[in-house]
Amino acid sequence: MCEKIFVCFPGRSCRSFRLKDLSGPFSERWARFSAWTRTVTQLDTRPDPDMRIRSDSEHVRENLFASQSRSSPAGKWFRGKLPRFWGNQNPGAAVPGPPADGQPAVDAGPSAATCTFEQLLQDKRFFEASRQLIDRENQLLGDTTEQDKLKDCAEELSQLRADHDALEKMVVQSVQQSLSLVADEVMDEAAASALAAALASAVKAVYEEEVQDQRWKRRKSRSPSNWKKLHDATLRSLVESRLDSPVTRLAGEGEQSSLQLDVQAMGRQLREDLLLVVTALKGCYPPEADICHFYATLYHQAFSTRLRKMADFVLDEKDCTFVLRWVNDYYPGILKMSELTGEIGVAELGKLLPEDTLKSLEEQYLEKQKSDLWTYIHRVLEEEERKWADGEEPKRDDGCYVSPLAFDVIQLISGMVTAATAVTGSQDKAQVLTCKLPDFLSSWFKHFQENVMKQNGSNNRAHVKANLGCVEQFRDVLQRKSHFFQEDVQKSCLCILTEMKQAVHSYLLSPVHKTLRPQYLKVGTKDWLKKDLFDNLLSKIEKEAVELQGSSLPCHQELMGQFHREVTEEYVRKLLRGELKLKSREQQQAAYTAVADNAEGLHRLFRKMGSKEEWLKEILTMMAEVLKLQDLPAIQMQIVSLGSAYPDFSEKHVSALLKLKTNVSKADRRTVKETLSDTRRESNAGAAAPPFFSKIEVK
Repeated sequence: MCEKIFVCFPGRSCRSFRLKDLSGPFSERWARFSAWTRTVTQLDTRPDPDMRIRSDSEHVRENLFASQSRSSPAGKWFRGKLPRFWGNQNPGAAVPGPPADGQPAVDAGPSAATCTFEQLLQDKRFFEASRQLIDRENQLLGDTTEQDKLKDCAEELSQLRADHDALEKMVVQSVQQSLSLVADEVMDEAAASALAAALASAVKAVYEEEVQDQRWKRRKSRSPSNWKKLHDATLRSLVESRLDSPVTRLAGEGEQSSLQLDVQAMGRQLREDLLLVVTALKGCYPPEADICHFYATLYHQAFSTRLRKMADFVLDEKDCTFVLRWVNDYYPGILKMSELTGEIGVAELGKLLPEDTLKSLEEQYLEKQKSDLWTYIHRVLEEEERKWADGEEPKRDDGCYVSPLAFDVIQLISGMVTAATAVTGSQDKAQVLTCKLPDFLSSWFKHFQENVMKQNGSNNRAHVKANLGCVEQFRDVLQRKSHFFQEDVQKSCLCILTEMKQAVHSYLLSPVHKTLRPQYLKVGTKDWLKKDLFDNLLSKIEKEAVELQGSSLPCHQELMGQFHREVTEEYVRKLLRGELKLKSREQQQAAYTAVADNAEGLHRLFRKMGSKEEWLKEILTMMAEVLKLQDLPAIQMQIVSLGSAYPDFSEKHVSALLKLKTNVSKADRRTVKETLSDTRRESNAGAAAPPFFSKIEVK
């Protein structure tokens, strides 16, 4: 048997070159090989007895779906290695070096010059057979175009055409077997190597015939063979047949529809065949053929055509979701596999379905998902309302009252938005599912106020504390996972939650302030300067705070912070009403000491109870300093410091504070206020402080 493998191009990645016209993928690239082919005809084609086959293929990885682990045909690529047929610039030269990894040397057999055309066909040495036919054609036709001379060799021309047709038929057969190089269809490595060698030889023959067509095209002596178009058409037909009858088609799995089974089978076939092209067939083509991308284009077009026909029918919800998931998730995932990276121009392929079809499917999918989501969410709210109506005590977790409402709603939103992002391939499109969240929060707030906060049930305060935790959970997810929501939806929801938190705080704290009112009334009076009166207030605060326990730690800390602020506001409000008149330096010093001590006492108590509002102590301390100071310039500086730190500290607050000091005249008060006003105009506003004085009205 005659055997010779030509190695013509250095091994390079298929993506080193890009085909410019996918409708005729090899149209301009074939001409580049004309110079090489002319060189080949001049070389000594005798085989090198030391020629070796280089190994270059790799095993492909696991099946497409890990949850359905089955052996993949592409994954059964030969246990041995295949040669790289385009690895040497000199087609007649042997691959240098000793056999790799102990592989046996391949007997190249006799040279093409000593083999008949029939022997070359039998041995599937199509390139050498093509060279023989070209030599015969050149000898018969030469440079002549005269009809009488052509008639003299009619018999030889007839035989040449017959031989040419026989070679073409076998070349096509070899190309048709391109994707049959799997262990299930090839029984041993020798047969595999022979198939690969035959394909590489057929590809070279196609290239050579294209060059010959260009020669005769210029002389107009015969019609072109167009083997390159035949090659492309053969591969297109091969790809379409592979998708029409996937070898990986599986029987019905679970509740999958026939459409889902068909799409999944085609997807698996596409994946395995592309891996086979990259790991095996790539070496049978020159780099400029860009064969990996060409195959990917054929599969993309074939897959797209079949998927488009399926999508033309009205799909049920499951099939609609499945098709979208393949288009936007599974299929792009195949093309981005590490084995295919750099071999395929993914961006050039585009989407499997046209934009109008995708839009229609996405609208169908999103509308159903949105409807389902809010149906589930309202069921969660209905269950919570049932517990309110039945007077059922909320569950405790680590001593804190908890409600599952927020957790259940957040899980539903997170799961469905995440799934919609994968199915549609767009985070922005998936955000439409949460557009009704403000309506839900408003409904929840309204029902909560009517059924819990305005009622007198025995467990209502427990439900209020539990739902305070829900407010915190919703606020956290809106801020931490803002990509789930459109910007206007997020802002609306945060405003509703802030309003609800304030209402809950007021519900819990109003009774406490009512209890503390007798102690508040003594602030700013003559008796207030007695230390034991304020200590009594602190004791009452600590006692009432026990009843406020029961919410989660972050919520309790916020509640204590609000309690701390409201107590401080009430303290300042009562102090500035002006009942106490500090006439002497001693009285003013005593007032300073009382306010400073009170500030420290409140700070220490509320910090112990969980408040994080450290800044409240500073307000009372700065006001105490004003009461102590005697010199007008010093008072001016302290007022400016207080007014700069808290922009809502108004001139009315300045007057009320200075009126406590009877030795500060009206003119002095005016001077201090003018100094503060001038300073604010001239200085740039610093970091905004939390509002405080704006909540304290003074006359």
